Amino acid sequence: MKRKLIIMGAAGRDFHNFNLRYRDNEDYEIAAFTATQIPDIEGRKYPAELAGKLYPNGIPIYAEEGLIELIKKHNIDGVVFAYSDVPYEYVMHKAAQVNAAGADFMLLDSKTTSLKSKAPVISICATRTGCGKSQTTRRVSEILKSFGKKVVAIRHPMPYGDLAAQKVQRFATYEDMDKHKCTIEEREEYEPHIDSGVIVYAGVDYGAILEQAEQEADIVIWDGGNNDTSFYQSDLHIVVTDPLRAGHEIAYYPGETNLCMADVVIINKIDTADYEDVEYLRENIREVNPDAIIIDAASPLTVEDPNLIRGKKALVVEDGPTLTHGEMSFGAGIVAAEKYGAAEIVDPRPWVTGKIEETFQKYPDIGTLLPAMGYGDQQVKDLEETINAVECDVVIIGTPIDLRKIINIKKPAVRVNYDLQEIGKPTLEDVLKKFK
Repeated sequence: MKRKLIIMGAAGRDFHNFNLRYRDNEDYEIAAFTATQIPDIEGRKYPAELAGKLYPNGIPIYAEEGLIELIKKHNIDGVVFAYSDVPYEYVMHKAAQVNAAGADFMLLDSKTTSLKSKAPVISICATRTGCGKSQTTRRVSEILKSFGKKVVAIRHPMPYGDLAAQKVQRFATYEDMDKHKCTIEEREEYEPHIDSGVIVYAGVDYGAILEQAEQEADIVIWDGGNNDTSFYQSDLHIVVTDPLRAGHEIAYYPGETNLCMADVVIINKIDTADYEDVEYLRENIREVNPDAIIIDAASPLTVEDPNLIRGKKALVVEDGPTLTHGEMSFGAGIVAAEKYGAAEIVDPRPWVTGKIEETFQKYPDIGTLLPAMGYGDQQVKDLEETINAVECDVVIIGTPIDLRKIINIKKPAVRVNYDLQEIGKPTLEDVLKKFK
């Protein structure tokens, strides 16, 4: 008998799981997707062009808040949980609610939801969002290019626009980002690759994406999102951990899954973490995955003009997802403000507007920082208005991209940059030598 399912997601892993396990599979009927984490995803459809022959009208996407009503209305047999960077307690609350409504609660395995590539794959994942995947990916790319390899990065999905049009996206220039109407979140991930001469693929259909990427890659780098597992089977699985959130590596889904599968574990941010937290994290790594190679690393930062910070009232703008569902209380911008002697870090909350205000309502523990949320045109506009309204002397930009390229900041601003720096042995070059 055909089983009727709902897939819980956030416009990424959910679509991928559907494509691999359920598209054209007559044993199942996907009644709906539900969406959370990402603003304005619900109310759309997974389009017929991507959904396959069984869904000529596409598949509706609803807000997760209505999940229990959907289970009852459609007599749902099972619910597939398919998004990332959530605590175990949260996952089990969802499981309890779904089970109480009369449906199975399912987590799909990492093997049958990953594709095999013709080219070698190095996956870079993490135990939480904000651990330092971006600078790790840049460092790995730099080493592989020094070996004379053509590197192509495939980024975890961020399909916030027209899903059919975003089936396969290729980014080699800034103009490509403009053409695809990229959000701030997308630009933060793609721009550093482009700056280093690495082509980036992303989109919705990761089988079709891989087929194109393989044609121009000696080596594929999977650039993961949040703490999700890789969409591709890995020849080397690198996982980044964060001693500033020691303990999270064994308490969040699916971060611990990544830790269990890791060939190499990077303990990042050693330069800003307490020794006790670093050692507690190291013990947890050894307990979960005693065979993994551990690399110690720092993320040293540089600032364009420190004199603009010293003695000034500073508004600090940090990476949005790191502060929201990543639950970090500070990022590179705060570190720079403290290092270079800002007189005051200005609380932006009296000036927030529109969708930025909604972000603070949803994540009340953000505090005296401004998350660079930009999932759509209105949110970007609200971010610009908020920054320009705040009474401050300088704006410290701690995001992975220069926000001044996206919005008009009418105040002095400095950007913080950060890179991965291995400490001692082994290094990333040591573990990558087999790809020479």
